[in-house]
Amino acid sequence: MDLLSNSTHERFIKQAIRLAEMGARLEEIPVGAVVVKENNVIGKGYNQRESLKDPTAHAEMIAITAAANTIGDWRLTDCTLYVTKEPCPMCAGAIINSRLKMVIFGTYDEEKGCCGSLYQLCGDPRFGNNISVRGGIFEDKCKGLLKSFFKTKRKG
Repeated sequence: MDLLSNSTHERFIKQAIRLAEMGARLEEIPVGAVVVKENNVIGKGYNQRESLKDPTAHAEMIAITAAANTIGDWRLTDCTLYVTKEPCPMCAGAIINSRLKMVIFGTYDEEKGCCGSLYQLCGDPRFGNNISVRGGIFEDKCKGLLKSFFKTKRKG
């Protein structure tokens, strides 16, 4: 059950949005993510696939790795991931494997989303998890970042 207030979710999604904007300035697809434990950010990231030449360098993967390094454990059982875009299959797998308790995201991804749009990997009990998922927080802002980025890319 989601015990945190909407203002708490909004505060952390706003941090993820700032990271997404940073990524966009660096010519990366604007997706940002933060991992939170006890109201403290313990991991953060933005997409870095282009700069690192790494197909796995998604915002979620970077934030999850940073969080695990911060606490010295791969188990993020008491943590929440905030991300501007619904996680893809790879990131959903990392969410499941890191045992995050909750995922809060901004905009839905109808093409690759695995937290409800295309598939529901994160909330599927067959994976032995009980991950709470909530989407649509600042959806217009998060979707707008992506639309603006790709519109600019197409013009260039």
